[in-house]
Amino acid sequence: SFCSRYGGEHTVDVNFIFPYFSADETDPKSYDFQLTDEYLKTMIDAGTEPFFRLGSKIEHWSKKYNTKKPEDFFKWARICEHIIAHYVDGWADGYRWNIAYWEIWNEADGRPDDAPPEKKECWGGTMAEFFEFYTIVAKHLKNRFPHLKIGGPAVCSVASAWRGVHLVAKPWVDGFLRFVRDNNAPLDFFSWHGYLHRTEDFTLAAKVARTTLDKYGFTSTESILNEWNFLYNWSGDAFLETVKAITGIRGAVFNAAMMIDCQNAPVDMLMYYDAQPGIFNGLFDYYTQAPLKGYYPFVAFDRLAKMGTQIKASCKCPHIRVLAAEGKDKKGVMIAYYPSTRVSYFVRKRDFRDRKITLPFSEEPKVYLLDKDHDLTETTDFVYDGKKLTVTMKQLSLLYIETK
Repeated sequence: SFCSRYGGEHTVDVNFIFPYFSADETDPKSYDFQLTDEYLKTMIDAGTEPFFRLGSKIEHWSKKYNTKKPEDFFKWARICEHIIAHYVDGWADGYRWNIAYWEIWNEADGRPDDAPPEKKECWGGTMAEFFEFYTIVAKHLKNRFPHLKIGGPAVCSVASAWRGVHLVAKPWVDGFLRFVRDNNAPLDFFSWHGYLHRTEDFTLAAKVARTTLDKYGFTSTESILNEWNFLYNWSGDAFLETVKAITGIRGAVFNAAMMIDCQNAPVDMLMYYDAQPGIFNGLFDYYTQAPLKGYYPFVAFDRLAKMGTQIKASCKCPHIRVLAAEGKDKKGVMIAYYPSTRVSYFVRKRDFRDRKITLPFSEEPKVYLLDKDHDLTETTDFVYDGKKLTVTMKQLSLLYIETK
């Protein structure tokens, strides 16, 4: 929720919109909506539907201000009720915007109960207290806004251990879903996060999330991965290599592979983190805001999405991902060559051989290339014989192919 151009820390977070917890939550004067209004309006004017997190951003600093557990869970729920009403019902000179998703809190699972308070970056209470908190807030908001989607809890990760060859849900997630089920609390969507460099690990986590939701009866609950990005490790040289990768061609082709793999995985929505100015923004240059390599896979995916219908596509070549779609008057194919391995980040120095790709086309298509030297620009470096197209792909490259 933090972006210095749109009010910085004074936007979105409940504690900034409602700065004095002792104030009257039914009085519009108790709320400071101005900067959040401007922030959301910018998104909506751009054609984007916001996904609103109710709570606080992470606090990495030693003294915590907004991530402490609320003094009164019921009052906090009523405060959120009025925030939502401002944006969807026009309360307090507000708006009637289409904001369907309302997420309760962020990464409460980040630290164990016995962690020192200064280490609890997202939730100052215990696991049991959070389960109770979520249940109270979710019930209140769903009762007030039955047409909206109320969910959460934006866990840091879904799975924690390997048992044989099967990844399993971590105890926190298991306990949360059991508590929500047993207390008949609403869970329209289950949100989770992940930072990895193997797309296969994301799809495994997606399967764990879906399986665990179904196990507890949440078969209609959406599974939403609403924080994801490339990561080797959070510290040391591996983190430096992570930052380099995110803003370069490796991060870009990872983005493409990620969207392709997850399109065919049991996950309902993806949200790349991050597009605000910072080192995890692989989309836009920090200073000029010009597109980086990582922006262009989203352009290619958007073209497929606008066609409307996914069609079957597959490739037997190792490390090659493919996704195809068709519309009323054209077809498109997105192909990513992303070498994905469990070896350490030094695997980037290994050579993966070029791959020859052949696709059937009844007429000559247009081919666009994203690699270290091209930004999804049209290329003629292929052979078309009237029936099929043959093109050679190098590792860490993306092709977008379109034909009528």
